[in-house]
Amino acid sequence: MATITGVRVEDVRFPTSVTADGSDAMNKDADYSAAYVVLETDAPDPDDPGGARLSGYGLTFTIGRGNDIVAEAARQQASALVGRDVDELAADMGAVYRDLTSDSQLRWLGPEKGVVHLSLAAVLNAAWDLVARRAGKPLWRVLVDLTPEELVDVADLRYLSDALTRDEALAILREREGTKQERIAHLERTGYPVYTTSAGWLGYSDDKLRRLCQEAVDAGYHHVKLKVGASLEEDVRRLTIAREVLGPDRALMIDANQVWDVPQAIEWMRELARFDPLWIEEPTSPDDIIGHAAIRRAVAPIGVATGEHCHNRVMFKQLFQAEAIDYCQLDTGRLASINEIVAVLLLAAKFGVPVCPHAGGVGLCEMVQHVSVLDYVAIGGDLDGRVTEYVDHLHEHFTDPCLVADRGAGTAYVLPSRPGYSTRMYEESLDRFRFPHGTYWVRDTPVRDTSEHVPH
Repeated sequence: MATITGVRVEDVRFPTSVTADGSDAMNKDADYSAAYVVLETDAPDPDDPGGARLSGYGLTFTIGRGNDIVAEAARQQASALVGRDVDELAADMGAVYRDLTSDSQLRWLGPEKGVVHLSLAAVLNAAWDLVARRAGKPLWRVLVDLTPEELVDVADLRYLSDALTRDEALAILREREGTKQERIAHLERTGYPVYTTSAGWLGYSDDKLRRLCQEAVDAGYHHVKLKVGASLEEDVRRLTIAREVLGPDRALMIDANQVWDVPQAIEWMRELARFDPLWIEEPTSPDDIIGHAAIRRAVAPIGVATGEHCHNRVMFKQLFQAEAIDYCQLDTGRLASINEIVAVLLLAAKFGVPVCPHAGGVGLCEMVQHVSVLDYVAIGGDLDGRVTEYVDHLHEHFTDPCLVADRGAGTAYVLPSRPGYSTRMYEESLDRFRFPHGTYWVRDTPVRDTSEHVPH
């Protein structure tokens, strides 16, 4: 038996604004941050011979100010899990999700959006990590080992029956059931295909952009993404550099981070179409479903991608119903963890939209690799049109960081093998970067670093 005995929540902030990592047209001075949740238990950790207690670790991603508000909301939500038996939680994580979303007073602050949904993601991510650590398996393996009936019971299918019924979801999962082991074996050989955004932050100089694009090519990337939207003249200049380095055959994606109105997005993309982008990401307000559909019709055959700021599964349902996107970019810190993610993966499979998750933030790459593996093995069942984001920032702060390697067919995530959701941070990193009392924020003076980040 293992009982949750306490909750620890940290406000962790990394000074990425100092080097312009994460800079885009909307967010020019991001300090990558995490509301970080630890669920502590009274059981020994079987993965730690030193006698540590078993814990679950989860987070959601923000970019600085306001992270403390998310952390406080997570603290209140996670308190409901204290005293619960871990094995009972693991037996019905769908019920755990429903319990945590049934607080009517907290729900009023959303519902299912904003701060209370971000914080719920952190809490449930910690709960899923705890379940996987208790089982001694990576989370993707815990999930693909579930029967179709068990996995569909994990998913939150409320408000989706006009687009996806439970029977339809079961049919999708049963169709994949007999061939899951073949797809796992394929990923063990090849990994899961990735693209890099590390070369293309908007605050980088032209020389740095050129060098990092070349290093991405040398590292085996077949897909590279650049930020756009600050200035059409700058976009043309930077995309010219990128296309020269990448050549005509590698995929180039672009991301406007919501800065355009609908007519402006259409006009701007007509100018940038010469660079043959695979997709334009977040071309307008993430809430504007009809606007995305209008842009998609106008800029085809360039694809439209969005999802990192989609509040919940209902928004994704409407994006699919309106035929508004070509690529689904769900986010592991924006949706309410695996329970809602499974619902979106099932919707995407029903509508035939490839899932290319967003992962441009601290800890997101660590989590998203598990989600992409789950999708390919048990739900979507296909790699056609799929490529998952990889950003080479801050992985050194995690005890089980994601790994990428060139497996011959291009750079790919290496299949995670350690127990959990890959979300545990080193205590030394927390000591340095917790806000505002970590040693970096108390003692160190932020000085603009001219060193250049290299994708590898």
